[in-house]
Amino acid sequence: MKDFKKYYRLPATPEEVYTALTNPLTIELWTGETAEMSIEPGSEFSMWEGSISGKNLEFEEGKKIVQQWYFDGQPEESIVTIKLHPDKGGTSVELKHTNIPDAEYEGFAEGWDNSYFGSLAEFFEVEY
Repeated sequence: MKDFKKYYRLPATPEEVYTALTNPLTIELWTGETAEMSIEPGSEFSMWEGSISGKNLEFEEGKKIVQQWYFDGQPEESIVTIKLHPDKGGTSVELKHTNIPDAEYEGFAEGWDNSYFGSLAEFFEVEY
């Protein structure tokens, strides 16, 4: 099992980033896929046609999201913690993803950079 920790900067307020991560309609805008999401602790979520699924554990509006991500047959819980910090020019995002199966680590590290936070960065930099 491996842990992944990284910081990202997004050109939006912490409140806007929080909404983008927790509102299913906004998630659909930046992922291009239907999402199931609720800010109710204990609720299930699903993104990218079920490629990512799990349970929502904790929310602090505009500041923090904690989720358990599911991996088949894994004995230890894989926990994703996203903390949002105000930063000049937007938001500094602190990501920590624990207990990633060794065989899945490279794919998830790349997914966080390109698909997840890469897509969010593109979403917030769109000019109309």
